[in-house]
Amino acid sequence: MNAPHPTQNPAPTAQRPWLVTLQRLGPWLSPVLSRLPVQPPSIVLARLLTERWWPQVPLPVRAELCGRRVDVVVRDLGLRLRLCAEGRGLRTAMAQEPMAVCIQADARAFLDLLEGREDPDTLFFERRLVMEGDTAFALLLKNTLDAVGPVTWQPWRTPQPPSSMA
Repeated sequence: MNAPHPTQNPAPTAQRPWLVTLQRLGPWLSPVLSRLPVQPPSIVLARLLTERWWPQVPLPVRAELCGRRVDVVVRDLGLRLRLCAEGRGLRTAMAQEPMAVCIQADARAFLDLLEGREDPDTLFFERRLVMEGDTAFALLLKNTLDAVGPVTWQPWRTPQPPSSMA
């Protein structure tokens, strides 16, 4: 049996059995999730990223990210979310705010990115991650995702502040 190519997604492991469930349920969840209003899932993602990702973003970069709407589309689940960064973290963006960037990928690609299993460049060049909109802002966001690294998802663990980024 051949080992997967380094740029290919590894098979779901025993550490991520829920991913197999998500992939199996995706076709059934998509019609339901695509009918959800944008705000409930946006609120959940904004809070999660505010607690787990935003503290890792260097202060000068935070200032550049603030005030711009980012749409996140989880293609296989039919979800569309709208986020906007502000000083204290992320919030749900309003529909009337102009979109700066739209990021699209399947759930697995987003999870691989946030968990540090794949870097944004690999996902981008393999077309598993698509970014549209303001090119300079998209590049800043992609580079920030790459520089910050994996997000700690375990809710029982307090995220550690960056040692040299504050």
